[in-house]
Amino acid sequence: MVTLAIVGAGSRGASYAGHAVETGRARVVAVADPLARRRAEFPGATPYADWRELAALPRQADAVVIATQDREHVEPAVRFAELGYDILLEKPMAVSEDDCHAIVRAAERSGAVFAVCHVLRYTPYTRALKELLDAGRVGEIVNIQHLEPVGWWHQAHSYVRGNWRRADESTFMLLAKSCHDLDWLVYLTGRQVTRVSSFGGLKHFRPENRPENAAGRCLDCPAEPDCPYSAGRIYLPLAGTDEWPLSVITDDVSEQGVLEALRTGPYGRCVYACDNDVVDHQVVNMEFEGGATASFTMTAFTPALHRQTRVFGTRGSIDGDGDRLTVTDFVTGRSETIDTRPTGDATARGGHGGGDRAMVEAFLTAVATRERAPILSSPGESLHSHLIAWAAERSRLRGETVSLEGTPR
Repeated sequence: MVTLAIVGAGSRGASYAGHAVETGRARVVAVADPLARRRAEFPGATPYADWRELAALPRQADAVVIATQDREHVEPAVRFAELGYDILLEKPMAVSEDDCHAIVRAAERSGAVFAVCHVLRYTPYTRALKELLDAGRVGEIVNIQHLEPVGWWHQAHSYVRGNWRRADESTFMLLAKSCHDLDWLVYLTGRQVTRVSSFGGLKHFRPENRPENAAGRCLDCPAEPDCPYSAGRIYLPLAGTDEWPLSVITDDVSEQGVLEALRTGPYGRCVYACDNDVVDHQVVNMEFEGGATASFTMTAFTPALHRQTRVFGTRGSIDGDGDRLTVTDFVTGRSETIDTRPTGDATARGGHGGGDRAMVEAFLTAVATRERAPILSSPGESLHSHLIAWAAERSRLRGETVSLEGTPR
């Protein structure tokens, strides 16, 4: 039985803890979170209002799950590594390159089992796709096209009204949302990225796009019936369900509780009258060792769907929609469709298509056996994926191609 401490018991921390306990192989013995209601969700676990109280004690658990806000990762990650805890760290690792390097150094010094939550590596869909590529079904990979469809309401929830709307309060959009995807492309190719260029910006969620008759809040707005980003339309149908995203906006999930949150809280604001500054669309072009290329698109203006990917190789190609993989063989001209049957949907609410559960199970196995093979990314690989995001953001802001040659492995 693996004992766990949860540091940051919000949506992600609670989800990972739930998956761990459901396996029957782990129990939560400590929880650190500033909100008493979150601590109360873990009966039997010793509660701490601040992770530093836990870190001031001798080691209280085998492993710690760190799922604090992005800017609050580095201190607990370094300290719990020094204390000898095995660590499961929510992505992004940190919001500066120096802090990411510091976390990797601390993990390597400690010799602990260390895993960043690159959950996309662990989905049944990814496992099937990786097996096809490693078996040479498309020959050598030449190019990949990859789309992350954020979803119009998810963008409004998290990146216009929510906690990740401002780069100075969290981090830039590509790192916050899409380090998943940059890491995934590195995993598929088995190669490091050498050069990056990127374009994008905040095009739509701006004051100048606000309808002339719009109010400051959706519940008071005459333009609301024709607005795709109506807070009432997004949240009120979920009233009575204590699930993400509703659980983020209020503790009282009754209809009256939701209405009160939309009248007074940040999630009822007009999307054209918020203080957001992160991008709502971005493209990233990557060149890998050996010359293969990939193009990645992140956009708000989609339904909330699975990621969509096309892999082009020298002997075949693969089209993937998150559920199915269609493989075309250039020798025979035939196509085969493989249904990967993921559990849940593509979002955090749906467990990233089975990735969350499988990642937690892999981490528990590594902690219990002291065998790191179940963890599909090393500290150096996680660092490289994050460095791609910073290179892309520098390219977007400066209008130049950025080199990553010589980054750590």
